[in-house]
Amino acid sequence: MNQRILIVEDDAIIGMLLEEYIDMLGHRCAATVDRVDDALAKIAEGGIDAAVVDVHLADGDVGDAIAAALSENNIPFLVATGGFVGETGPAWRGRPILAKPFTLDDLREGLGRL
Repeated sequence: MNQRILIVEDDAIIGMLLEEYIDMLGHRCAATVDRVDDALAKIAEGGIDAAVVDVHLADGDVGDAIAAALSENNIPFLVATGGFVGETGPAWRGRPILAKPFTLDDLREGLGRL
C-alpha cells in the first residue's frame, strides 16, 4: 500500500533518513518540514495518508497543534522521539512511538501499527 507520508522532523539528517526509509518501504514522502506552521500548512493542503512527527521541534514547540490537526483530519501518525520527557497534549496520547535511534524495521513496524 503506497502511502503519502508527512515527515515533521527538525534534524535534517534524521529527516533525510526517514525519506529514504519511506521510499524503501514503497511509500512516498508527501513533504518534510521542520516547523509547526509549515506542518499545519501541509496538513491543510491535504493529500497526506500518515505522518511521522517529532515531539520536540527546534522552534521550541512540542507540536501539540500538529498532533491536534492530524487527529482532527483523521490522519494517523507515529510519534518520533529520542526520549522526550514532558507534558504533551491529548492528541499525542495512545499514538505508536518510533523511538530514536530507529531502524528501517522499526519504521516498517510502526507504520504497520497505524
